[in-house]
Amino acid sequence: MSSYVLGFQGIDKTKLMVVGGKGANLGELSKIEGIRVPDGFCISTEAFKRIIGETSSINELLDQLSLLKVEDRDKIGELSSEIRLRLEGIAIPEDIHEEITRLLSGLGEKNAYAVRSSATAEDLPTASFAGQQDTYLNIVGKKAILKHISKCWASLFTERAVIYRLQNGFDHRKVHLSVVIQKMVFPQAAGILFTADPVTSNRKVLSIDASFGLGEALVSGLVNADIYKVCNGKVIDKKISTKKLAIYALNDSGTKEQEIEPEQQNRQALTDAQILELEHMGRKIEEHFGCPQDIEWCLADDIFYIVQSRPITTLYPIPEADDQENHVYVSAGHQQMMTDPIKPLGLSFFLLTTPAPMRKAGGRLFVDVTHMLASPDSREIFLDTMGQHDPLMKDALMTIIERDFIKSLPNDKKEPSPGKRNKVMSTSGFRTQIENDPTIVSDLIKRSQTSVEELKQNIQRSSGSDLFDFILEDIQELKKILSDPQSSSVFMAAMDASSWLNEKMMEWLGEKNTADTISQSVPNNITSEMGLALLDVADVIRPYPEVIDYLQHIKDDNFLDELVKLNGGQETQDAIFAYLNKYGMRCAGEIDITKTRWSEKPTTLIPMILSNIKNFEPNAGHRKFEQGRQEALKKEQELLVRLKQLPDGEQKAKETKRMISLIRNFIGYREYPKYGMINRYFVYKQALLKEAEQLVQASVFMKKKIYTISLLQNSTKSCAQINWIIRS
Repeated sequence: MSSYVLGFQGIDKTKLMVVGGKGANLGELSKIEGIRVPDGFCISTEAFKRIIGETSSINELLDQLSLLKVEDRDKIGELSSEIRLRLEGIAIPEDIHEEITRLLSGLGEKNAYAVRSSATAEDLPTASFAGQQDTYLNIVGKKAILKHISKCWASLFTERAVIYRLQNGFDHRKVHLSVVIQKMVFPQAAGILFTADPVTSNRKVLSIDASFGLGEALVSGLVNADIYKVCNGKVIDKKISTKKLAIYALNDSGTKEQEIEPEQQNRQALTDAQILELEHMGRKIEEHFGCPQDIEWCLADDIFYIVQSRPITTLYPIPEADDQENHVYVSAGHQQMMTDPIKPLGLSFFLLTTPAPMRKAGGRLFVDVTHMLASPDSREIFLDTMGQHDPLMKDALMTIIERDFIKSLPNDKKEPSPGKRNKVMSTSGFRTQIENDPTIVSDLIKRSQTSVEELKQNIQRSSGSDLFDFILEDIQELKKILSDPQSSSVFMAAMDASSWLNEKMMEWLGEKNTADTISQSVPNNITSEMGLALLDVADVIRPYPEVIDYLQHIKDDNFLDELVKLNGGQETQDAIFAYLNKYGMRCAGEIDITKTRWSEKPTTLIPMILSNIKNFEPNAGHRKFEQGRQEALKKEQELLVRLKQLPDGEQKAKETKRMISLIRNFIGYREYPKYGMINRYFVYKQALLKEAEQLVQASVFMKKKIYTISLLQNSTKSCAQINWIIRS
């Protein structure tokens, strides 16, 4: 068989660039046992490329089209119309004509056929071009078929298709068109089968849309289809629509709309047995392609025919699991108030850093909490911890547990060994025991700061592949710091004390969320200190109107260099530099190492500084902190007075005072481990960027276009390391 015409049996997924998405999928479908596909063949993209290549006038029009942008609608319409006219007017070369005639003779030239466009940029996992090109149904006779092949080629250049390619960054010259010639099926019913529910994205629920006649009525929106939901061999939901119209094939050629008899309009398009048969076929097709499918089907003489299958591109990807069991994933990014995707470098770093069972999907990180929810012991601890900082998430997890979505393990509570004092359940329900000594926190912070300073010194001694080895080794040190039992015990003790305080004050005094007030203006809260320090920066700038005016009009990040020319500029520069020295490694979405830091783009801080100048009086930072401290102290005294008036009040007050002390001493530290991690991330990033810049200067790398892997020639690590720089 020639390279211009291929039968379905000679086509598989490797022929995507030859027969387009639709053609490749039909070839694959025809090989699945038990799946009936109407016979047919494809006119390959080689034929299309030959037609284009031999027509100089079309190439000239394509040159003009490639220069246009989406907003050039009038010119797009003019050029695309001219290209279509040229394509429809070109005679199909004789050798290709003969091949088509030979195959039509074998299938039956007098049969009716569907003539369908199949583009190389169609039915892809990453983009859905379905419907961008034309399909013609019930075409009878060789002459008509040849005419509609040309019309399909021309449909690659409809205004809609051209604009869609521009919007999605596809080169017009690199998208080619195959044409599918397929025997028509004249169905009693037709529709679409989704092997994953397109509304809920539930991969275990299959959804079927069905209507009478050809599926064209459903696709074009002429009728509301029946919708059936199926799960594990059971029809779990039905929506039977009123179907007043259907599209049927005409005897000679073409199609027609036809009214459905009133008594038939509300009849179920498929029986329950047929729905389950279709489910079985859908799962078989999904298994073959390895991902959820959007399948077009027809029912004729009570036999199902599959006329197309493509990946469902609208489903959010799910993390890969090592088994077939149900899994529950919690988005790490959303827990950090970060909804954007994370770049590959950011994903790599965080996965290297965290001991949590993490999975990737859609450029985001998820924690697999399945095992924690399955065990009664760990479930109680996990839900309690989650509820303290995200009550809505706890409610969602509780709902999942109540639905028996996760298989529960036997209760695994054991008596704690004498050496394990960090996780202990006492009679009061308090989980974590640690000495109530505020110097513990100051010692932890000092150790973290010392470690970061040592890192800054040591990393300067490494370059090339050694730098990657050094960073990988230091990440192990970071993991030790993050998993330090004493560090964890500090903030867990504070969180437990907060939970205890809220629970007991509600029980004893009817007070809600008491810990929120008690936690105000605690020491060592790096996040609060960061905000208060920015108020202090505003105080430095406030006396200098010339500086304020200058800051209101800056547009680039070199503004700090120009400040010294202004009255008060040196003071402003010193204050901003001091702030960046302590907090400049931070930014929104900071767990992604590729995110631009405040030190890298200090203009990010200017709107906040100007807002502080406008909205706060001088010395607001100190006053806000002192106000919060006094409110916390007042609330503590009030609670203790009221508790002492209750039965056994002295004991209740004593225990409450101990919990308040734990909160005040330790809760501020909760944010510090992340701050320490982000500090190290910034040191790594600066070293990597410095190394990359040296390679650029040495002409090893080209800026924005990095093709070499020479840095890795003497490295013991994989090419994934250099991708940290390349892909960021």
